[in-house]
Amino acid sequence: MGIEEMFRDCKTGGYDLEGTSLKGDRLIKMILLMTLAYSSGIFQGNEMRKKQVQKYVSRRKEPKKRYRRRSTFGVGLDGEKWVNYLEQYSDEVEQLMKLTPSKRRFYQQGMRAATLIQSIS
Repeated sequence: MGIEEMFRDCKTGGYDLEGTSLKGDRLIKMILLMTLAYSSGIFQGNEMRKKQVQKYVSRRKEPKKRYRRRSTFGVGLDGEKWVNYLEQYSDEVEQLMKLTPSKRRFYQQGMRAATLIQSIS
């Protein structure tokens, strides 16, 4: 299962390695760079799954689908983006929370998840 996810990430789901048309040394350098970045994303995604915060970052597997919607690599990348968006729009979110105090508990759960994700990075 993990190998299929990796192929999807390296092809259409992420890096689009086939679309680069690189050959020789340039291809080897690109693959080496992708390996380092991919490993980092995998490590972060695994940590998010261990801490059970991936549900804040991406959708889980759909009931009728056979495979997960996002790979471990995708979860790792999306976690960083999600935390950055939270920081960028924190003032707007606070204003919205004042309008709907009944959602405060969910907001606090999300902020706790963001703190755990930041500790991973």
